[in-house]
Amino acid sequence: MEIKKIGVLGTGQMGSGIIQVLAQSGYDVIGVDASEQMVDKCVQSIDKRLAGRVQKGKMRQEEKDAVMARISTSQKMEDLSDCDLIEEAIPEILELKKEAFSKLDNLCKPETIFGTNTSGLSVTDMAAAVKRGDKLLGVHFHKPAPVMRLLELVRTIMTSTETIETVKAFGETLSKTVVVAPDVGGFIVTRLFTPFLLGAVRMLEEDIATRDEIDVSMKLAVNHPMGPLQVVDFIGLDTELSIAESLYEETKDPKYAPPVLLKKMVSAGWLGIKTGKGFYEYNEA
Repeated sequence: MEIKKIGVLGTGQMGSGIIQVLAQSGYDVIGVDASEQMVDKCVQSIDKRLAGRVQKGKMRQEEKDAVMARISTSQKMEDLSDCDLIEEAIPEILELKKEAFSKLDNLCKPETIFGTNTSGLSVTDMAAAVKRGDKLLGVHFHKPAPVMRLLELVRTIMTSTETIETVKAFGETLSKTVVVAPDVGGFIVTRLFTPFLLGAVRMLEEDIATRDEIDVSMKLAVNHPMGPLQVVDFIGLDTELSIAESLYEETKDPKYAPPVLLKKMVSAGWLGIKTGKGFYEYNEA
């Protein structure tokens, strides 16, 4: 099957970045979110990012206009019914994702492929919630989607080879390097990276080093562009907590146990960049 029209369910930070990638790659894409505010913010943020590329001479104004023209939005899930591929980018709550896919299953044409951008939840559990389990897989973009060059496909025991090959070929048209991972907790990247991030939080919690000492050390010693605590702010503390809890539940490995400090910050509503406060403070301006 040839993928031409794509839908993205969820227009938050991750969904917005994915929509931009798809439109820049020449695809018509519709972003759907129940919140009018989220939809409007998504389009504005894409326009702002592309305008920055024009100002820096990395994109012509005509190219920007063409990209924006490929993007449409809606607040109705029904408007995804004629898409060839739907990428789900809603919050990391398994029951929420299963419910969304169940609704889409009844709305969409039989050949539509479903992708989930989850970074750690069970893709098999989502596939079991639909009648087309062979056409549901993980399609994991990494944040920020327009910048990060990896696309991680997650294959369940139900996913067909045809679906994997179709989405793999599609992913390569996005100028991404595509890897295929099994449906185990955290897949490849999150499974490796989570203990590192949680270790940084524990180090701060145990007063071994300050926030700045931790982040500067990792940036200067191993050439990371961002320190681990900055990364957690960027991902979202609530998302990181959900990932850690899911991995710990599956593996019972203590390296995935969420630090108390992370739990308390989430309870306080300090979720990182998206709320303006996490390990760092951020101004909207």
